Amino acid sequence: MVMQRIEEANKKTMEIILNGQPTLVGIGTALDTVPGMTEKTLLHAGPPLKWENASGPMRGAMMGALIYEGLASNEEEAVKLLESGEITLDPCHHHDAVGPMAGVMSPSMPVFIIKNENYGNYAYCTLNEGLGKVLRFGAYSQEVIDRLKWMEGTLGPVLKEALALHGPMDLKTLIAQMLQMGDEGHNRNKSGTGMFIRAIAPYVAETNFDKKDIVDVLKFMDSNDHFALNLTMPACKCTLDAAKGIPYSTIVTTQARNGTEFGIRVSGIEGGDRWFTAPAEFIDGLYFPGYSQDDANPDIGDSVITETTGIGGFAMATAPAIVQFVGGTPQDAVNYSTSMYEITAAENNVYTMPFLNFRGTATGIDIRKVVETGIRPVINTGIAHKDPGVGQVGAGIVHPPMKCYEDALEAFVGMLEEEGLV
Repeated sequence: MVMQRIEEANKKTMEIILNGQPTLVGIGTALDTVPGMTEKTLLHAGPPLKWENASGPMRGAMMGALIYEGLASNEEEAVKLLESGEITLDPCHHHDAVGPMAGVMSPSMPVFIIKNENYGNYAYCTLNEGLGKVLRFGAYSQEVIDRLKWMEGTLGPVLKEALALHGPMDLKTLIAQMLQMGDEGHNRNKSGTGMFIRAIAPYVAETNFDKKDIVDVLKFMDSNDHFALNLTMPACKCTLDAAKGIPYSTIVTTQARNGTEFGIRVSGIEGGDRWFTAPAEFIDGLYFPGYSQDDANPDIGDSVITETTGIGGFAMATAPAIVQFVGGTPQDAVNYSTSMYEITAAENNVYTMPFLNFRGTATGIDIRKVVETGIRPVINTGIAHKDPGVGQVGAGIVHPPMKCYEDALEAFVGMLEEEGLV
């Protein structure tokens, strides 16, 4: 009886996830677009976090965001403001949003607006800054602030007008094509970025902006192979959020890290809103010259929403070249992908991998299977320096703490016991 309820709930959950239709419908300003955003709110990656527990890159990103917003003129003022409690800190996930690495979103930032056309829910994400010294890795130099201001004043408005001319963009098809072209949608987004530029460039050229602004926007996107990451992430968020709150479902609908803790949420536990957290782990990977694991911060970012939807690390078999960035061999990439079938509820009906004879990616992490097999989800990710202001120092492979899944399963069983079902 209980098992039947769980299986039926999981079947319904997977039906919603597999039928999701994430679509890019616009670009707005966070304050005007993101639910619950205020002029003194900073959203961040991962589960809930207090300033005093924030890691170096998270602190750097929060300080940088306040300087960018004009709420602080330097590092000291930003710290004082954050310590005062005047600034509301809240997870992106509590506001239908996601953010890569530190994931800090402030009111003036332009955001992509994604709609799940089949279920009507929305998701939001900032625009990608590029690699190196960027806010999401905790850097906040003048160069970082100037770039953010340019993104607010030029990149966002140009793309907003271009997208209005283009019309809604089907991101599910974009991601499916990416997987056929050597991307996995988390740390390798070369083809996805190229396809986005190809689709939007004619409309960018049609806008009424100055030629210099148009050229700068096209050059900026072209120089940033990660630009499409900030489309795949909210596409995945939008897909999974529609499947939240299905009673008796054991499918994970959120995974996220804030640089201090890793957190998961499960569809059938307390409406899919309860966090199960444990200390974030360190990443096993490749470092940029001059850096080592001694410089690294623990795992950070909302980008693991990609793995939660069946791409990213779960699709590494289709992106063998990624091992040059995160370490390992092409065979390791295949092994990572195939091992994920042991802990998931379905194979994706749209996201397929040519190298595995077009087998669908493993989709729908089941907390029961994770605990039973001892196999943890695989994540490929960037590595941030542990100190604020430095930025990215490498990339690699990491796994969530098993405690998150064990605690979630224990809570799930406790819920069944309260209802007299076990």
